[in-house]
Amino acid sequence: MLTLNFAPFPNLETEHLLLRRVNPTDIKEIFALRSNPQTMQYIPRPLLKTDEDALEHIAMIDTKIETNEGINWAITLKDNPKLIGVIGHYRIKPEHYRAEIGYMLLPEYHGKGIVSEAVKEAVNYGFQVMKLHSIEAIIDPDNHASAKVLEKNGFIKEAHLKENEFFDGRFLDSVIYSILNK
Repeated sequence: MLTLNFAPFPNLETEHLLLRRVNPTDIKEIFALRSNPQTMQYIPRPLLKTDEDALEHIAMIDTKIETNEGINWAITLKDNPKLIGVIGHYRIKPEHYRAEIGYMLLPEYHGKGIVSEAVKEAVNYGFQVMKLHSIEAIIDPDNHASAKVLEKNGFIKEAHLKENEFFDGRFLDSVIYSILNK
């Protein structure tokens, strides 16, 4: 079985990005991401309503890192420490050597290849350091931008689940993409 250890926290660097730990000073940006109906359009989770909600969300990220259950990075541009998005490995199943990758980015940074660059680095970390065998991404079938990012990074569409999630009074479909560590 896979043994995970996220201490000390691994900062990751790409050509344009620094992926660092989310911290309480990111409260405004976390709130902006998770309270915005546009950014949350394809994420079936309640919108954050207060700064308190944002701090709780950051605390939850920290707890998962400290218990080695999941890891999240703040996406930042190399020349600016401001959080512009988040990316991480969620719902890690050590017994199956598998994790789920998830990411979101503030709308003003969309379409610049930032998420794709972050995904590539997070996948690399998942395979090289965490020793995962497979990584999945679960997206809304209407989220074409996300599908493009995943396909660009070598993910294959594995399944389309019909109305498998109930959120906000309706049933939603999910599409599962995955990549294997070759």
